Amino acid sequence: MSSTQSLIKPPVTSEAPYSDVAGAATRIDPDITHRHPTKVPEDAPAHVPCHHKRTLPIFSLEGKTCVVTGGARGLGYVMAQAFVESGADLAIVDLNGDEAAKSAKTILDTFVSTNPDSPKPTITSHTCDVSNPESVATTFQDITSKHKNGVDVLVTSAGFTENFKAEEYPHNRMQKLWGVNVDGTYLCSTEVAKEWIKSGKKGGSIIMVGSMSGVAVNVPQPQAPYNASKAAVRQLAASFAIEWAPHGIRVNCISPGYMMTALTKKIIDEQPDLYNNWVSRIPAGRMGNPVDLMGAVVYLASDASSYTTGADIRIDGGYTVI
Repeated sequence: MSSTQSLIKPPVTSEAPYSDVAGAATRIDPDITHRHPTKVPEDAPAHVPCHHKRTLPIFSLEGKTCVVTGGARGLGYVMAQAFVESGADLAIVDLNGDEAAKSAKTILDTFVSTNPDSPKPTITSHTCDVSNPESVATTFQDITSKHKNGVDVLVTSAGFTENFKAEEYPHNRMQKLWGVNVDGTYLCSTEVAKEWIKSGKKGGSIIMVGSMSGVAVNVPQPQAPYNASKAAVRQLAASFAIEWAPHGIRVNCISPGYMMTALTKKIIDEQPDLYNNWVSRIPAGRMGNPVDLMGAVVYLASDASSYTTGADIRIDGGYTVI
């Protein structure tokens, strides 16, 4: 792979609000301060250069097919890029089929332009409502029809959050949130696991995207149903890991902290005090960059983690350690 270009072009940037209280709430020594970079991305694309440096072969995803739900944008999109950069074929699944197709094309075109002498990966896009069992079943049939060797890795990244006071949360919105965050994780995971168990496949990996909100209560924003949904995702990962271990299926969870995505960028532009509040509670003194997830997700997808199952890897700058 080329050492001079990145997987995608650097995004347009804008000024991030400056915080004088970065990590202040967790500092033993008040003279120690941190700052978030003054430039942050408008979206969450990866900007990690390819390289030829040696690394352990067990981290390679060559020959594997990875499925990422919610992969058309945000954190899912960055994880999808990590898989392709690590040698995998890819299926992007998203409710917005047009965005999924656009993202698939962008990743493929960029790979070809930066690696003209390498075989092209197979990258497909699929429209799916992960909260609907019929839609999930049809989508995975479509994936296996286009990826003849089947699925090796599933990342359940589809999900969303909303902020309502608990006593005012609209019930229909809560049902929708649980449908995507919990039902969607359950349905996609069991759909893949059924096929792996039936075929006798060993070594399949499911990576659920949880959140630090599954183990800590975020403040000051009210989001009780979201927090509970991510706690449910963590418990699903642990329960499935035990149940499917005899079939050689590994199930793990990654739990991101506050990440500087397009959505959070918009929020903190409108509410700088909220940004200061968040960062003051992060020992690392900054919000995460989506690329901070790439190493963990590749590890869990690869043979390097063949003895890792039921784990929850928190990528939160130390937020949940306090």
